[in-house]
Amino acid sequence: MAGEGEEALAAFVALHGAALRTSQVPTQYWESLSHKLRGEIFDAGDYFGIMQVEEVDEEEEVDEEMEEQFKKKPNPGNGPCFKVIVTNENGLQVSNPNSVFLIDHAWTYRVEHARHQLRHVPGLLHRMANLMGIPFHGEVPDEGSIEQVLQEMWKYSQTYQLSRGTAEEKVPVWYIMDEFGSRIQHSDQPSFAAAPLFYMPQQIAYTVLWPLRDLETGDEVTRDYAYGETDRLIRKCVLLPWMPTEVLDVSCSTPEPPVEHYQAILAENKEKLPVAINPPVYAKDKVFKVFTDIQQVLNNLTHPRFVFTDNEGEADILYYFSHFKDYRKLSEERPEVMVNQFPCENLLTVKDCLASIARRGGGPDGPRWLPRTFNLQTELPQFISCFQQRDRRGEDNHWICKPWNLARSLDTHITNNLNSIIRHRESSPKVVCKYIEEPVLFEREDAGPVKFDVRYVVLLRSAQPLQLYSYDVFWLRFSNRAFSLDDLDDYEKHFTVMNYTPGVTLKQVHCEDFIPLFEKQYPEYPWTTVQASIFKAFAELFQVATSKPAPLGICDYPSSRAIYAIDLMLKWDTSRDGKRIMQPQILEVNFNPDCDRACKYHPTFFNDVFSTLFLDETDNCHVTRIV
Repeated sequence: MAGEGEEALAAFVALHGAALRTSQVPTQYWESLSHKLRGEIFDAGDYFGIMQVEEVDEEEEVDEEMEEQFKKKPNPGNGPCFKVIVTNENGLQVSNPNSVFLIDHAWTYRVEHARHQLRHVPGLLHRMANLMGIPFHGEVPDEGSIEQVLQEMWKYSQTYQLSRGTAEEKVPVWYIMDEFGSRIQHSDQPSFAAAPLFYMPQQIAYTVLWPLRDLETGDEVTRDYAYGETDRLIRKCVLLPWMPTEVLDVSCSTPEPPVEHYQAILAENKEKLPVAINPPVYAKDKVFKVFTDIQQVLNNLTHPRFVFTDNEGEADILYYFSHFKDYRKLSEERPEVMVNQFPCENLLTVKDCLASIARRGGGPDGPRWLPRTFNLQTELPQFISCFQQRDRRGEDNHWICKPWNLARSLDTHITNNLNSIIRHRESSPKVVCKYIEEPVLFEREDAGPVKFDVRYVVLLRSAQPLQLYSYDVFWLRFSNRAFSLDDLDDYEKHFTVMNYTPGVTLKQVHCEDFIPLFEKQYPEYPWTTVQASIFKAFAELFQVATSKPAPLGICDYPSSRAIYAIDLMLKWDTSRDGKRIMQPQILEVNFNPDCDRACKYHPTFFNDVFSTLFLDETDNCHVTRIV
């Protein structure tokens, strides 16, 4: 039997050891934890009890120490105050290998499905309302109670992320522990630690709870809600959902990060910068050998001056789908070989970096063409200060939370709930941008006035001197429902990316058809004027992106060329002389964009791109020089 136990433990550690080490679960508990998970043993009830704490009447005399302790232990939610205490008559010893406990999860959800689940999963709303102290007496879910739960759930929710799977499967999962786990209060000197564990054999997540010190009967079970945060100001901000406070004394100004920030990004990306080379010169009639792993290029590049090769070593042009890293080796050994990427271009294509470099063009608040953006990992106090100041002034406070480096609107959330934004910081690195509350809309006959965004493909031929072109065709994406500043989790009202969602209408309008329709709806705003302001924003963006040497800016490697897709919206704004204007808002810059639609409707697309980038020939190539 002992052999069987050892075998089971070894199998358990092989599957879960890495996760347990990351969560710092002491090894002395692993065997007992494995046993409890296999047997689904939830024995916390033998050791702990939930105790209701009476709210202190303000008129009663309370000694100051008690009052201070009471303040330190916030109860999530609105209802009665609870705490968890040790009830076992022998207390609890850290050294006992069985002092580890499983907590079940009452609700597991992804944010975009939360409302639907509260509406339709039997008993869920009732249980969540009870857990959060929200009055709910009916049998049928009502929108008011659902809304309250959606607002309050950020005081109870925890998160984890799967490390394997598709982009969709890696979107963070949120969960709320059962009534026992949810009653465990915060303390800066916690008696317990807790961490989620995804148990592979059952494909279920539990929370693991273990003691940090010996406890006696009657001692309280607490955990640190800001575990791992040591900076006092950051802890204050992270704990704000449970301990409301103002941080108005913090400036909401966000100057550009220091040099060390960019050096750290370069090191993390493992990118090796090139040595200085002379710009290569090619014969006027040279036929270039192209190595590429991009099917759209293989299928559509037919220009006679380009031929494909399967041999990277003999290629004149390397046109990769994935990020290229070793520019040093390429520059030293084959400086004449061109590549479809620039060193440090992630400063454009990763959202937090884009916001940082943009501040060179518009000061600490950023330029007018970029929504006000904060990096939640490094600028949380400044963001909270900005949010609270806007709140005081009665200004719109809708924000959009986006992961640094995911596309297709995955794990992207619109909210005016400060607690939600603070908690989203825990799931994955994110920026928070001011949501465009007054977008320029497009009247759809079938849906009414909807949001739309515009995608331009830009071609960067050189960083120094800056040579930037825009492809003359642009692409449009539309929401499917009339815009209003409510129903923030209604994807088809607030988002425009419809081509990855099965069963959802995808509205397509070609740019040549769009322009007259747009000008009919907005006769005072000819598209040529609008596009001029868009190109001005692009020019300024690339000027600031190339204004400093790598790694603070895009590296001016003479053999680099690149195409990017820039997604933007238009918002209503007021010019300095008081006129109502359409102000472009750059949303993101995409590396190696999907050019399927471009090739489908414009078969010469890659011939035009390659002529512009690699031959420096732009005649009849459907491009406009921006800089």
